[in-house]
Amino acid sequence: MSRVNVGDAAPALSLEGTRGPVDIATLAGRRVIVYFFPKAFSPVCTDQVCSYRDELPAITAADAVVYGVSPDPVDELSRFADQFDLGHALLSDPDATTAKRWGAWGPKTVNGQAMVGLLRSTFVVGPDGTVESADYEVDGRADAAAQLAGLSAR
Repeated sequence: MSRVNVGDAAPALSLEGTRGPVDIATLAGRRVIVYFFPKAFSPVCTDQVCSYRDELPAITAADAVVYGVSPDPVDELSRFADQFDLGHALLSDPDATTAKRWGAWGPKTVNGQAMVGLLRSTFVVGPDGTVESADYEVDGRADAAAQLAGLSAR
């Protein structure tokens, strides 16, 4: 699976989400954070999603929008978003087509078991549609703060 690199044009992303459909092509002129997380309601994923919720005012002040992408169905993501009072949309990628396109799908080890699945990854897409940051196998608990620091440095 090829990875997305800084300077690449952002891959296509058009998915259904907790706040309706999202197409990244319509967000030209905005900085967009796209993070991929494996499973709603799992401990690290919950920490990651909630950290983006907590940092959302600062992310918005930096003139950026944020979307979380998971293989979970929209109804599961909606329950997750409601339970944790999220202020940003979660997008459903049930067949992992988008994750594969972004290089966020591949071999990994979970609890000592080798498998293929979603790689916790985060990307920042600039207003011109190019990838400004591509981080793979991120620390879910520190991801939002790291991305916010990167936005502040731009």
